[in-house]
Amino acid sequence: MTKGLKGGAGVPDGQGGNFRYTFHGDPHATFAAFFGGTNPFEIFFGRRMPGGRDDEDMEIDGDPFGSFTSFNMNGFPRERNQVGSQIRRKQDSPIIHELRVSLEEIYNGCTKRMRISRKRMNPDGRTTRIEDKILTIEIKKGWKEGTKITFPKEGDETPSTIPADIVFVIKDKPHPHFKRDGSNVIWPVKISLREALCGCSITIPTIEGRNIPMTINEVVKPGMRRRVIGYGLPFPKNPDQKGDLILEFEVSFPDSIPPSSKEVLKRHLPVS
Repeated sequence: MTKGLKGGAGVPDGQGGNFRYTFHGDPHATFAAFFGGTNPFEIFFGRRMPGGRDDEDMEIDGDPFGSFTSFNMNGFPRERNQVGSQIRRKQDSPIIHELRVSLEEIYNGCTKRMRISRKRMNPDGRTTRIEDKILTIEIKKGWKEGTKITFPKEGDETPSTIPADIVFVIKDKPHPHFKRDGSNVIWPVKISLREALCGCSITIPTIEGRNIPMTINEVVKPGMRRRVIGYGLPFPKNPDQKGDLILEFEVSFPDSIPPSSKEVLKRHLPVS
């Protein structure tokens, strides 16, 4: 049997006139080997009209073997756009949570532990149970607002979907003294008009808890800035280096001044 299958397409064997045949895996080639042509209707009806119709106007499919299952060279059926019996599950959209952190936590780094409740499948594969889990988040020094921390597939389980990712997004907590500007920290300084014109001494707080004294002798204009190098937040990629602490001056003007003071100012202040 094996020897017979190793030969060519269906041809008579020289010994005893036996017919031997090799399976091609292609129904068109099989038909051609037996009947000497590729049109299965031509040998029965003789004539063909253009477009695949005979003179009795019988319709013929363009591929008469199109509905047959094709086979590979081992004799097993080939899959024709066959989808496996297993259903392809789609993952749920990410679940986003804001994680509020203070500037001090960003300066020093910290650890946050977040409790979540999610559905988990029971062993029967149909029912679910509620399960709590603690997610641990290591806040690195200098992380910027908008930094995302992702916990893959920690969302609800269902029979038909893949659990969603849990994503925490870093958000800065409002600070009573400072505003953040990237890795720099801005400290708004309020001084009086007299201090702005005549000079003053101030004490500058820092995020790390130190106080820096500063004497200002120059005239301070509203909105003027002074920079204290290296007293800002750590750089995320190089925590050993830090941004700057920026002093932003706000000058408070009096609502009114007595006439005698106006005369003194007129005599001493420049016209322009």
